Amino acid sequence: MSFSLNHLRKFVAPEIIFGNGSRKLAGQYCKNFHTKKAIIVTDEGIIKAGWTREVENSLSAAGIEFVTYSGVTPNPRATEVMTGAQLYLAEGCDAIIAVGGGSPLDCAKGIGIVISNGGHILEYEGVDRIQEPLPPMVFIPTTAGTSADLSQFCMIVNREQLIKIAIISKIVIPDVALIDPETTTTMDPYLTSCTGIDALVHAIEAYVSIASSGMTDIHALAAIKLLSVNLPKIKARPMDLVVRENIMLASMEAGLAFSNAVLGAVHAMSHSLGGLLDLPHGECNSLLLEHVINYNFDSAPERFRVIADTMGIDSRGMLPNELKGTLFRHVKDLRNQLGISKSLGLVNVTKADIPHLAMKAINDACIVTNPREANRRDLEVIYEEAL
Repeated sequence: MSFSLNHLRKFVAPEIIFGNGSRKLAGQYCKNFHTKKAIIVTDEGIIKAGWTREVENSLSAAGIEFVTYSGVTPNPRATEVMTGAQLYLAEGCDAIIAVGGGSPLDCAKGIGIVISNGGHILEYEGVDRIQEPLPPMVFIPTTAGTSADLSQFCMIVNREQLIKIAIISKIVIPDVALIDPETTTTMDPYLTSCTGIDALVHAIEAYVSIASSGMTDIHALAAIKLLSVNLPKIKARPMDLVVRENIMLASMEAGLAFSNAVLGAVHAMSHSLGGLLDLPHGECNSLLLEHVINYNFDSAPERFRVIADTMGIDSRGMLPNELKGTLFRHVKDLRNQLGISKSLGLVNVTKADIPHLAMKAINDACIVTNPREANRRDLEVIYEEAL
């Protein structure tokens, strides 16, 4: 029997505790790791919302010392990672807890990389460049979209070169993800919408990725179904915990899918936007999604038909071009319904920015698994259409 590595797929994930109140288990899990002193990586908004204090109380109840680092901004900077690593070492910490959205979670991964492997965080850009294991990491996401609590990705901004780098390694997957839907109730409506579409992008890109498999497809389609049913409800029912739980579950499912199948052009282009203009990641994805679907459709028409059906579109009898247009409009209508009615031009992207954006995006690791090959000019055209 012939054997080919091309048919093999791996699937990695942290230990996951899902449900309301799971955030309160932080102390218990740190105790299981024999933690003496933990660094809590968070941001000022999460502190103000009260979630950081609950985690601190959980650690105190378990008899574990801690120091809190909140110097994290949206799109975490390399300088913030290095400052956090210095604090970790100075305080003699032996574990990392992250509480927040994608920015604190990615910063926490970066801190773990630096304190275990040395050097500067920007030295680790790329795939599988981390050699040493990280300290125990317990992550508590407070947004339903980024899935940084599950993934092999760590995204850090180099503000000197205006780029967002991707560090990809199974070593950065946290040991434990405490996924608590209640923590999403303090998100503002626009952030809720953007992170929800971010989760949808994760699921769609994972499903059409050239690295997809049966193991990832089941999670991607479950996420698409949950989001299609629940995202339209969240604007009118922001405190509905059942809807919140379903969206958080969808984010988890999408995270399991994309962490193992990787992503595509939406994320490659979004990373470039976030690095250059410091725009919110979920918003960038939201403004690009339908345009990248339009570009990719002909390379995976049957996969996009399944996506359309899962989103509630009755595709029976539709020819491919008709379905492509219907799916484009459906995705655009969904984001407009959620209050994301901007274009790239309305978030201060100019035509003069596009060559630089495309140059960075074409070198992003996510472009490798896009279902349709792209060159710089292809990406320039997509950016232009999204203006």
